[in-house]
Amino acid sequence: MAFQFESPYSKQIEERMKNVFDSLSEKDRRRYAAIETEKLGYGGQRYISELFGCSEHAIRHGLDEIESLPEDPLGDRQRAEGGGRKQKIDEEPEIEDQLFEIVDIHIAGSPDEPDIIWTHQSPQAIAATLTHDGTPISAPTVADWLEGQDIRRRKIEKSIAGGQSPDRDTQFQEIDRFRSLFREAGDPVFSIDTKAKELLGTMYRDGRAYLSSPMRAFDHDYPSWSDGVLIPHGIYDPVRNHGHLNLGLSHDTSEFACDSFWWFWRRVGRFHYAGAKKILWLCDAGGSNNARYWIFKEDLSRLATRIGLPIQVAHYPPYCSKYNPIERRFFSQVGRTCSGLMMRSAEFAAELMRQTSTATGLSTTAHIIKRAYELKRKATEEFMTRMPITFSNLLPRLNYTANPS
Repeated sequence: MAFQFESPYSKQIEERMKNVFDSLSEKDRRRYAAIETEKLGYGGQRYISELFGCSEHAIRHGLDEIESLPEDPLGDRQRAEGGGRKQKIDEEPEIEDQLFEIVDIHIAGSPDEPDIIWTHQSPQAIAATLTHDGTPISAPTVADWLEGQDIRRRKIEKSIAGGQSPDRDTQFQEIDRFRSLFREAGDPVFSIDTKAKELLGTMYRDGRAYLSSPMRAFDHDYPSWSDGVLIPHGIYDPVRNHGHLNLGLSHDTSEFACDSFWWFWRRVGRFHYAGAKKILWLCDAGGSNNARYWIFKEDLSRLATRIGLPIQVAHYPPYCSKYNPIERRFFSQVGRTCSGLMMRSAEFAAELMRQTSTATGLSTTAHIIKRAYELKRKATEEFMTRMPITFSNLLPRLNYTANPS
């Protein structure tokens, strides 16, 4: 008569034991199973294996491990190094040759990078191809192999400069010199730029936010479906780590940029720099503060007169806007604050942007400018004749000062 092992536990106890087993890590499961096996004697190993759903080999492994305690050779590891089931590719090396045949090797984008390999096929497609050809293999195994070849899903990096300014290094040195001079004198330095425009209304925006349910937006981003456009003009004070945004509802013009700074200076700036003798602007070479446009210089001259202080401007060289401090220290943080949320109105956008802050002390203020601005304005003959602009001797097209009249 065959030996029949009788369960020493009730169904309720067995259920509790199973629940405990399922809650443990891989290492602790096999050790717990080993301890229970030792309690039961002959026939207990098969009983525990069937109860817990683990292999008898795992239980024997657990018995060997508890013999070495309290000195645990595994430490925090779940398995010994090299442990676990061997990959099919390790057991059958010829499969790797088949995988290399499937993965096309090409020059990716540039003849200067011949070592880049790529494949347009997914792990699922590669596994299906091999299986169809008589070599059964799973998609996860293919994915692991691709990972081992350092082939993974990537996006194209926008890292190649579209152009190079011949005066790049010289202008950076000038900007550093200006900043040092102004700081030593206690005069303010402001980083100026316009953030990307935003469509108002029920319009989709990239990013994710913590919401109780998804926000619903139009399925197309047609400007005609929006409730208008928002133009965030930013002013960043790197000394105080404070950023201000004036949200325009019209056009991004030089007049708007100067009005934006005038509002900021009257309400914020002048109280922190009451003894200022002059102001330094750091800005890009294009956009509403374009270094080539005389209308910007005329509007800047009017602003200097309203403020009563000279405004010195240092433009970053072309293709170097990312080095403007406002980009990485302020606009990037505003982008995180607004990520995944619709700009339903200018008022909501302003309130949202005011919440931008960092652990290092960044603070933010915001205001809405509702004035309409005219496009395609030209500098007046009177300004061109009078020319209240003082150009620097070094790189005058990028460095100049608007003097109050």
